[in-house]
Amino acid sequence: MRKLSISVPPDVAERLEREANASAYITQAVRDGMRLDALDAELAHQGIRITEQGVAEARARRAAVEAEWSPERRNALRERARQHALDTSAGAVDQPAA
Repeated sequence: MRKLSISVPPDVAERLEREANASAYITQAVRDGMRLDALDAELAHQGIRITEQGVAEARARRAAVEAEWSPERRNALRERARQHALDTSAGAVDQPAA
């Protein structure tokens, strides 16, 4: 392990102060960013470009689908995704969420 000293804006400092283990929280956030960078690199390697327009179109399509969901379905899916994220971070999941 290495100890680092960082400066953060007040709103970030306030958020980190609410964490029981700010170092673990920051480490996970950075690792999440690293995974996204690796995914972007792999997609680019496969010839798939992610553009702001494409992201906006995908978000609009998702919003249209979600608008048709009942509140119960929306909450159930959010809980399922939340649980999967918790299980994944704990190393308990070997297969992707469906």
